Amino acid sequence: MLKPCTKPELWIILGIPAIFIFGTALHFLFNRLKGFAPAGIFSAVNESVWEHMKLAVLPTISWWLFYFVFCGKKYALDINVWLTSATLSLVVCLLLIPMLFYFYTQAFGTEIVWVDILIFAVSVAVGQLLGLHYFRYGEGVSFIFCTAVLSLTVILFAVFTFFPPKLPLFEDPTNGTYGIQR
Repeated sequence: MLKPCTKPELWIILGIPAIFIFGTALHFLFNRLKGFAPAGIFSAVNESVWEHMKLAVLPTISWWLFYFVFCGKKYALDINVWLTSATLSLVVCLLLIPMLFYFYTQAFGTEIVWVDILIFAVSVAVGQLLGLHYFRYGEGVSFIFCTAVLSLTVILFAVFTFFPPKLPLFEDPTNGTYGIQR
């Protein structure tokens, strides 16, 4: 049985399947809510690479912040180390998704759904494992810097949901559209 405040290292590892499942559920939220625009801030609004990157944002930030708020005091967590680890986890995941996607689609000239899903899972896992490594061995940077990076990330994903640049990263390959269709 999992205790509510399990050790931080185990919590980070458990984040791999939890973030993957939460992110996968977010893939379908916007359509399930019949295009409800506020849901598009955190869920995919189309099949672009950018929108698939968005699936990691809310789950990763929530996973790390939830634990800090409810269990941080019990384990005397250093906010600088914890938020740096969380930020590293998210940034690595967000960089790996497009890198791996464009590598395989350009190298092999094809796109396969199960490979896209695998890329999401691998990106989450690598992000969490690097976050864990930093948590164990890092000294942390200012929580203000990390809060700014995480906040800016959320803001950029929200803004680009409604006003995406006309770049391939933001284009839905199924219909050539960008962002929420108004």
